[in-house]
This record gives sequence, structure tokens and C-alpha cells, in this order.
Amino acid sequence: MANRVRPIRKEICLTEQEEQIIKSKMVELGTHNFGSYARKMLIDGYIINVDYTELRKLCAAVSKIGSNINQIAYRMKTTGNFYAEDIAELHAGMAQVNDALRGRLKEETKWEGKAARISKKNREVLNG
Repeated sequence: MANRVRPIRKEICLTEQEEQIIKSKMVELGTHNFGSYARKMLIDGYIINVDYTELRKLCAAVSKIGSNINQIAYRMKTTGNFYAEDIAELHAGMAQVNDALRGRLKEETKWEGKAARISKKNREVLNG
């Protein structure tokens, strides 16, 4: 091993299903050498980092709207009156939530197609 180009050895443990998925992907790429395949995937593979910042903002906005609705409902129940400002505040809150939802949906759907194709291929291998 002293004369090897790559002297560092790494080992992994797999389930039978994981091994079948890897073999299927290797066939799809036309390679039979696991070392070459693993090296290529580990070095050039995708890293997907999910940012939940927008989702947290959305949850906070929904929580605020829920509190506002409860306050308005309580006021209406106790006084029998409601104010146009309250309704305008609810409309503004809903617009904020809709904007946040649209932004998050746009981000999610960007990767949805790619993830769906990968997931489908993995299910096909697992199900035979």
C-alpha cells in the first residue's frame, strides 16, 4: 500500500437495500468500480442545506394572526362591536402569510422535481 496513489482507506457499512440502490446507480452510470463511483459522488455530489428561516417567520406570522383573531373574537363577544381597523389588521396579516407561503413554496418546488426523480428511482430499486 506504500506505493498507492490513494493511500487513505475509508470503509462504510450498508444495508442490503442501500447496496441495491448504489448498484443500480452504478449500472445507470455505466461503472463497475465502486471506489471510482464513491469517490466521484463524495467529491462532486450535491449538498442540500435546508434553510428554515422563512418557515419560522411564517409560523410566527400565523401565531400573531391567531392571537389577533382571539382578541377580536373576545372583544366582539364582550362588547358586541368590532372595528374596521381590526378587520384591516387581519387582512394585512393574511397578506403577509400568503406572501411567506408563496416564497417558501417557490423555494421548495425548485428542488421538488429533482428530489422526486431521485426518490422514484430509489423506490423502484427497493421494490424490485
